[in-house]
Amino acid sequence: MDAGRTSTLTGSLGVRSVVFMVVAAAAPLTVIAGAVPVGIALGNGAGFPATFVVCCAILTLFAVGFCAMTRHVPHAGAFYAYVQRGLGRVTGLGSAFLALAAYTAVQLAVYGYFGATLRDLVVHYGGPALPWPLYAFAALGLVAVLGYRHIELSSRVLGVLLVCEVGIVLVFDLVVTVRGGDSGLSTAPLHPSEIGSGSPGIGIMFAIASFLGFEATAVFRDEARDPERTVPRATYLALLLIGGFYALSSWALVSAWGERKAVAEAGSDPAGMLIASVTRYLGGTGGDLVRILLVTSLFAALLSFHNVVARYVFSLGRSSALPPAWGHCHPRHGSPYRASLTQSAAALVLLAVFAAAGLDPVSEVFAWMAGTATLGVLVLMSLTCLAVIVFFRRTRADTRPWHTLIAPLLGLAGLCGALVLTVSNFPLLIGGSTGLAVAIEAVLATFFAAGVVLAKLRHGAARTTGHHPEPPDPTHRELEELA
Repeated sequence: MDAGRTSTLTGSLGVRSVVFMVVAAAAPLTVIAGAVPVGIALGNGAGFPATFVVCCAILTLFAVGFCAMTRHVPHAGAFYAYVQRGLGRVTGLGSAFLALAAYTAVQLAVYGYFGATLRDLVVHYGGPALPWPLYAFAALGLVAVLGYRHIELSSRVLGVLLVCEVGIVLVFDLVVTVRGGDSGLSTAPLHPSEIGSGSPGIGIMFAIASFLGFEATAVFRDEARDPERTVPRATYLALLLIGGFYALSSWALVSAWGERKAVAEAGSDPAGMLIASVTRYLGGTGGDLVRILLVTSLFAALLSFHNVVARYVFSLGRSSALPPAWGHCHPRHGSPYRASLTQSAAALVLLAVFAAAGLDPVSEVFAWMAGTATLGVLVLMSLTCLAVIVFFRRTRADTRPWHTLIAPLLGLAGLCGALVLTVSNFPLLIGGSTGLAVAIEAVLATFFAAGVVLAKLRHGAARTTGHHPEPPDPTHRELEELA
């Protein structure tokens, strides 16, 4: 069979495999090592672990409507497919381009962090201090090979890496819980005064950014064994596992030092706090394992986000919003190989530009790109919540109030609150100036506008495929009724 004539992804991913994909994208070890100390230092201190519970609750409300609509979305376009079903083709294609920008940005962020982390690991063990881009390019080559092959191969690799990185942190959590910390076990997450201390808004911003990736379950719809069951189950399971792991592990990290000392330690050495903590409780071998597994955690996130972006490109190619050749899949591997190669080439070019510009891999590449992705995904999730509400009010395809109206409305309110916090604190999130923050926001707006313009100019672009008819764009009256 000619590869160019094949346009259907194949696979038999079950709930476990999809969960591995999206939890790996969240990079749990990287979050505990990086985002948690910053959240403790700049956010609400010892009360920060409870912030993960709050954010998990908000995202669970989002997931209720998201999962209810899964059976009504015929293909694996994820956010843009959901937005298109509810808010029409024009807004949907704008969301698709915004999603491409956001997920490409997060992948670039992880490449920067990976290059710096592997470089530091090599130097720590007496190796040469090679430039970080060399390590990033090497990782890109391996990701390109795995992304070209069948999705099952990526799933197996991610499963092994995920079990290892989560396992070492859970051992640390258990030891701290049994032995107790310097001042016993922290009770700060149980006290509202502690949760609301310091800057809880900044804490929420960093916490919700840590969940980035969980929502990508629907991207693997075409490769799932039973998409109408697999996608909802994987979404809920991934969200609860991520939220529970973050809350437990951040609490153990605070307990290990004691509430006051943990805030001071997070402020003085956020990058080394987890390694120092594990070394204290598990010895030098434990600290060495964390250093190594931090690298594998980042690689797992790279591979997972590459698969997500490749499937976005594939879906847009199949609907003629992007070159149709990108919507073909491999006849033997059943993978979106052309979209995957396109994504690899784009990442290679952008990394080369960052390297040539001499950008710092952590304070600039990672901070700027991760902030860009966080803002973009929050906008996408908010639009998806609105799309769910509009779709079910228009079609009455599902009349359960909790699933189609109440939970999505509450989720939309929570996401809009997180979005306001993110925009107001965006310079802090990206570690840069207000001017840089405005520039990044303008780039995201430009991508969204490009999709809208394309939809207006090319009426055949991103038409819904499958047996479901395409909905019209909602009228102003319908949107006003929702308000």
